[in-house]
Amino acid sequence: MTWSHADNDWPTRGLSFGADYNPEQWDKEVWKDDVRLMTQAGVNLVSLGIFSWGLVEVADGEFDWEWMDEIVDLLADNGIAVDLATPTAAPPGWLLAAHPEVSPLDHDMRPRWPGSRLGWCPSNPVFRTYALRIARALAERYGHRDHVVMWHVSNELGGGNGRCYCDTSAAAFRTWLENKYGTLDALNKAWGTAFWGHTYRDFAYILPPRGNESKNPALVLDFDRFSSDELLAHYLAEREVLKSVTPDLPVTTNFMVGAEPDCVDYPRWARHMDIVANDHYTRSSDPLPEQDVAFSGDRMRAMTTERRPWMLLEHSTSAVSWQPRNRAKTAGELIRNSLSHVGHGSDGILFFQWRASASGAEQFHSAMVPHAGENTDLYRDVCTLGRHLQTLAPVMGSRAPQARVGILFDDEAGWAMTGGVKPNNHLSYGRIVRDWHAAFWRLNESIEVLPPWSDFTGYEVLVVPGLFLTDDETAARVKGFAEAGGTVVVSYLSGIVDEHDRVRLGGYPGAFRELLGAWCEEFRPLQEGETFTLDNGWTGAEWTELVHAEEAEVIARYVGGHLGGRPAITSRALEAGGRAVYVSAGLDSDAVLALARSLVRPTSMANLPNGVEVLVRRNDDETFTFFVNHSGNDAVVEAHGQEMLTDEPVSGDLHIPAGGVRVVRSGAVG
Repeated sequence: MTWSHADNDWPTRGLSFGADYNPEQWDKEVWKDDVRLMTQAGVNLVSLGIFSWGLVEVADGEFDWEWMDEIVDLLADNGIAVDLATPTAAPPGWLLAAHPEVSPLDHDMRPRWPGSRLGWCPSNPVFRTYALRIARALAERYGHRDHVVMWHVSNELGGGNGRCYCDTSAAAFRTWLENKYGTLDALNKAWGTAFWGHTYRDFAYILPPRGNESKNPALVLDFDRFSSDELLAHYLAEREVLKSVTPDLPVTTNFMVGAEPDCVDYPRWARHMDIVANDHYTRSSDPLPEQDVAFSGDRMRAMTTERRPWMLLEHSTSAVSWQPRNRAKTAGELIRNSLSHVGHGSDGILFFQWRASASGAEQFHSAMVPHAGENTDLYRDVCTLGRHLQTLAPVMGSRAPQARVGILFDDEAGWAMTGGVKPNNHLSYGRIVRDWHAAFWRLNESIEVLPPWSDFTGYEVLVVPGLFLTDDETAARVKGFAEAGGTVVVSYLSGIVDEHDRVRLGGYPGAFRELLGAWCEEFRPLQEGETFTLDNGWTGAEWTELVHAEEAEVIARYVGGHLGGRPAITSRALEAGGRAVYVSAGLDSDAVLALARSLVRPTSMANLPNGVEVLVRRNDDETFTFFVNHSGNDAVVEAHGQEMLTDEPVSGDLHIPAGGVRVVRSGAVG
C-alpha cells in the first residue's frame, strides 16, 4: 500500500514530535524520568533502536529481548508511539570479528576499522544476510504492536559507507556496468577511454576509481551512480522484509538533504519511501543558516508527490558536536527553526536526540534534555515547542501552493562537476545553486528546488544554475518551458557535458546554446582576489566567459580588462512571451538579487520588513500563513484571520517579536 495523508495514515494523530531515543545508554530509573519528561513536553513519537543491534542480538543467532520488551511496553503505557529502526547502522562486534570482510575499504584499500557507524560494505552478501535476519526478527516481535507505527531502515545510509572500493564492490560495479552498457564498445565510447590509452577489452579489467590520481571522470561518475544504487538496493531489501511481515506499516529512511550533492541520489530514492523523511543540521560557519533551512525544505517538498507533507526526523536543539566550532543556538532559534520546517511542509519535528549522552562520540551534542536536566531554558523551549505543535495540529496534511520559481538541482550534475579537474576547482555546485535560492528567498518568493525530471507546469521562472551535466531530455524540456511562455535563467557551467560526462562540442553551454541564442568561446576563470564590474554597476568574482550574443539582447557587458565590452548577461525573447537569460559571469549576491527581482512579477510579500519570511500551507478549506521573523527587531505585517500561537484575532497589523513566529489561520484562497 502507499502511505499517505489522503488515507489519514500519518503515524501520529497530531504533528509528530519527538527524537531519537537511546534508553540503552541509561539505567532503568532514568527511563521512568524520560517518559515523565516526554509526556510533559508533548512528545508523541520516538525513533527507537537505531544502534541497538549488538544489545539485542548478543551473539550470532542469540537474542536478548528483555530490555527492549521493557522499554517498548513503557512507551506504550505512556501513549508514546514508536518509529522502530532496523539497527543495521551499527553492526555488532561479534559480526565484524567473525566476518572482517564486511568492513568497507576506502579508495586506498584501507579498511574502515570498527568504532564508528555504518561500518559495512553495501555490496557484501554476508552483511546483507545478517541485516535481513535482524530486520525480520524485529518485525516479527514488535511489528504488530499498536503503538509501533512506522519503520526506520538503518540510519543516514551512506553517511560513512557511501562508497566502498573493495573487491566485492568492484565485482558488483562490473555487473552494474554490464547491465547498463551491454557491450564494451558502448562503454568505451561513452567513457572516451581512448584518452591515455585506457580502452577496455574485458569487463574484468575495470576497477573502481581507487587511489588519489586523476581518473576518467566518466568512470568516477558511474561509480558514484553505482554506489547510490547499491545503498538503495540494501534499503529495498530491508524494506521488502519489513513489508512481508507488516504490510500496513510505512517504511522510510532518513535522508540528509542539504545544499550540496550527497553520496546518495535522494530524489531518485524518494519514490521508494512511504514517508519522505530528512535530517537537517545548520552549520556554525553559515552566514545564512535560516536560508539553509528553507533550501532543505524546498528540496524536500519537491521530492514528494503533489507537494504532500514530509517528516523531519532529526535536527538539533542547539549545538552539534561534529563541526570545527559548534555554535549554540540563540534564544528562540530552536522554536524558529522547527516552525520554519513546518512552514516548509514538514508534519513532524524530531531531534537527535532525546537525552544528551554522558559518554560516546557525541556526548557534547545537544538534545531535548541537556546534561543540566529539565531546569534549563533549553528544555523549557522544548516544552513550548511541544505546545505550539499541538496548537498547530490543524495544519496537518495541508500542502504548499504551487511555487512561482523552480530551481533545478541534480546530484549527478554535482558529482560530474567535482569528479575530475575543472577550469576552476574551487567552485562549489551547491553554492552556485544556493546563491540563486538565496536571492529569491530574500524576495519572499515561493520556491521549489527540483530534480531535472520534474513537471515544470505552473512555474513562472525556471533557474538552471551550474547544471554541469545535462542530458538531451532535460535540455528539451527546459526549452519547451521557455517556448510555452516561461522565463528560463541558465547560469555558467550549465549544459557543459552530456549524461556520459562528454563535453558537448560547438561552444558552451552546448545543451542550451540554441535556446539562449548566445554561446561561449572560452572560459575565463578569475584568479583568487580578482573581480569584475559590469556596465550596469553589478560586480562579481570567480568566473567570466568570452561570449558571443548572436540572437540575444545584451543585458550587461564587462567594463575594462580583456573582456571589456563583451557580453556578460544576455536575454533572448521567445514566442508566447517566454525568454531565455544567460548569466555567464559569477555575480555576487547583491547582483544575483537584483537580477532575480527583475525576473518576477512583484507581490506584496516582496515589501515585508527585512528578515521576515512568509510561508503558506493550504487545505481545501483553510490557509495557514507562517510569518517567521529571523531579524533581531520586532516587525509588523498586515494579516487577517486567527493567530494560532496566541489565539488572538488579527485584522490589520500583526506584530511579530524579534526572532519569533506567528501563524495566521484564514479561509482558503484561490
